[in-house]
Amino acid sequence: MRAGFPVARKGMVIGLLGGSFDPAHGGHVHITREALKRMGLDRVWWLVSPGNPLKTRGPAPLADRMAHARKVMRDPRVVVSDIEARLGTRFTAETLKSLKALYPGVRFVWLMGADNLVQFHRWDSWEDILRMVPVGVLARPGWGVRARMSKAARIYGGDLVDRGEVLRSKPAPAWCFVNLPMDGSSSSAIRAQGGWQR
Repeated sequence: MRAGFPVARKGMVIGLLGGSFDPAHGGHVHITREALKRMGLDRVWWLVSPGNPLKTRGPAPLADRMAHARKVMRDPRVVVSDIEARLGTRFTAETLKSLKALYPGVRFVWLMGADNLVQFHRWDSWEDILRMVPVGVLARPGWGVRARMSKAARIYGGDLVDRGEVLRSKPAPAWCFVNLPMDGSSSSAIRAQGGWQR
């Protein structure tokens, strides 16, 4: 494996949680631990993105966000990575294609909060993402009904599975909605309250 890239063995099931992590917070930690437990994942990689194509304002410097994420997420099963910057990919579909080529025999599951499912149809090549890897959607406060009624949920309703651990082996397209105890932490709220210095 190339220097600076996470290590993974053939047969592992790895959850991918992408985002700007601007800043990482307890909510990210909570959904990561729940995904590990409820989906039977071997590892979760936090993909700290260089920037979000759907946001007009750029995030804090990548090195600062990475350092903060590593302070917040202390679990040997979780890797905080700048793999998208290393790959030079801008969109999730591109990142997934590259990861599948780099890690043959590793199974990836894309993780997202319910708030992201609501606008998932706006992502570049969003249907390709659903066809490439299973997707685990984790409940977020106030987003459950809208997520279940979203365009992506309606179009791919026939591919919904009832338990997260099914994603370990079910081929894409497959997705689940995982209800879990809520954590209301929000990067936007932390920034608005001045709790994150850029």
